[in-house]
Amino acid sequence: MKTAANPFLSPHVLRIARALIGPAALVAVWWVANDSAWVSNKLLPNPFDTFATLGSSLWSGSMTADLGATLFRTLYAFAMAAAAGIPVGIALGSNDRIYRTVEFLVDFFRSTPATAMFPLFLLIFGIGDFAKIAVAAFSAWLVVVFNVAYGVMNSRKTRILAARVMGASRWRVFRDVLFWESLPQTFVGLRMAVSLALVVIIVAEMFIGSTNGMGHRIIDAQQVFDLQQMYASILITGAIGYGFNVLFIALEKWIVHWAGR
Repeated sequence: MKTAANPFLSPHVLRIARALIGPAALVAVWWVANDSAWVSNKLLPNPFDTFATLGSSLWSGSMTADLGATLFRTLYAFAMAAAAGIPVGIALGSNDRIYRTVEFLVDFFRSTPATAMFPLFLLIFGIGDFAKIAVAAFSAWLVVVFNVAYGVMNSRKTRILAARVMGASRWRVFRDVLFWESLPQTFVGLRMAVSLALVVIIVAEMFIGSTNGMGHRIIDAQQVFDLQQMYASILITGAIGYGFNVLFIALEKWIVHWAGR
């Protein structure tokens, strides 16, 4: 006689439980450090008071305008980077000689800290939203170009040769083989690019004359020593980055489900 399966021991529930262990442990250590005065209360507020501040800020709408501004700038920069980076990456990856010619420039600017580019973009675009978006888009664009080109160059040679043997034109090889073979690495680049765009936007909001945005909110809270609001803003910013990462992983599994086969 079969016994009924315990719903609390199902793989889905166990997977969720394992995923919650890390956050729960972090909150526990945070609470113990605060309650035991391992860290001064002036530097580390109570975690539950911080979560209450986060909830009230979202519920009252005082944080939503800043959250919306940051999301808009990040997505705008990412869209520009993806739209310009994917075709350039494909073009470079399809021609090894051209890629080797510009490889130094791509790697050089990709390795240059985005913050070092702020003065140049301020001179070009002035103090305003577009300067922040442009520097984030440029940084993310380099990541997209590098990963897309790498994906195209490392497409499986056997499939390319098979398509050519069957008489496929260069356009058909590109459309039916190269494009699809490069998608896994393309998604890696897109996931990295959206995270980088968020980081650059947050830093730009902190230091380039912003009047809104999560970076501006964090700096304002730090300057008036409102630690609960500062930590709450940091937490929601981290949640945005984590959400982007989870979204792109899900999209990659849905679109590139055949990867590795």
